[in-house]
Amino acid sequence: MKRRILGGTGISVSEYALGAMMFGALGNADHDDSVRIIHRALDAGINFVDTADIYSEGESEEIVGKALKGRRDDIVLATKAHFPMGDDPNDGGNSRRWITQEIENSLRRLGTDYIDLYQIHRPDPTTDVDETLSVLSDLVRAGKVRAVGSSTFPAEQIVEAQWVSERRGHVRFRSEQPPYSILARGVEAAVLPTARKYGMGVLSWGPLSAGWLTGRYTTASDIDLSGGRAAVEKRKFDPSLPDNARKLEAVGALAELASDAGLSLPHMAIAFVRAHPAITSVIIGPRTMEHLEDLLAGSEVELSEDVLDRIDEIVPPGTDLNRADNYYVPPSLDDKSLRRR
Repeated sequence: MKRRILGGTGISVSEYALGAMMFGALGNADHDDSVRIIHRALDAGINFVDTADIYSEGESEEIVGKALKGRRDDIVLATKAHFPMGDDPNDGGNSRRWITQEIENSLRRLGTDYIDLYQIHRPDPTTDVDETLSVLSDLVRAGKVRAVGSSTFPAEQIVEAQWVSERRGHVRFRSEQPPYSILARGVEAAVLPTARKYGMGVLSWGPLSAGWLTGRYTTASDIDLSGGRAAVEKRKFDPSLPDNARKLEAVGALAELASDAGLSLPHMAIAFVRAHPAITSVIIGPRTMEHLEDLLAGSEVELSEDVLDRIDEIVPPGTDLNRADNYYVPPSLDDKSLRRR
């Protein structure tokens, strides 16, 4: 497994990061099997593991902690905080109050006394970014965190955070973790160039676009809206919606291109993301050992310029076929009171 340096930190990480969202009740509820999958990934050369407190309400962190016993110092461990972890309004967000509390919970669940990369999972419009960066700086100075990063931040908020860090003397975000796939290329317009400008590492997630690029969906009838992820996130799956019809059409063309290139669609999709010069590591999120083995088999795939150009013709650079796949809607768009009153 090839390595790259994470955002000027000097920390060497594998080009694949193991995403742990599918370990726990949300995906694979078998702890022993999940641990075996993690060990197989580590044995294959992956040294970067990414989880979050919200994944299966802390269960993912617990599983990762079990898997890393005796191997912790060889692994670059990342986790995240932001989403609600309880009914109290203060049990979430990016406040000093919550982050100070939740870092201790994550350390306990992970069975470690430090986290290599602690990430803010989403922007919080109710908390001044100065407040967030201040507490993150304290955690770095206390030795509980080695570096800090953001996840799914729009470009303007990445810039604001960098500016506040410089002016206030805080540690700065060393990485950004955006959704990025052939079907969701919006980050190419501003997020990826901004991350490069500030020397940030980029840990992209969702390279298979929530399963759209696995080869599972070839016609509208393949999409079952009665259960699973498609039922929960209908805006991203309902084939009757024009944006999703465009995705189905693109997937058909991409599958044909992959076949012509002698590749599987998932291998081509991940290789596409890895080829962007801003990308440090691509997060893969297997649920089973079979999934992991297939993803590992494509770790050395390199796409030719001809294939990359053809992908650009199918989905133009900087294009999100469905804006919902960006996973972050600014309050100015989500809250009608901010635009109509």
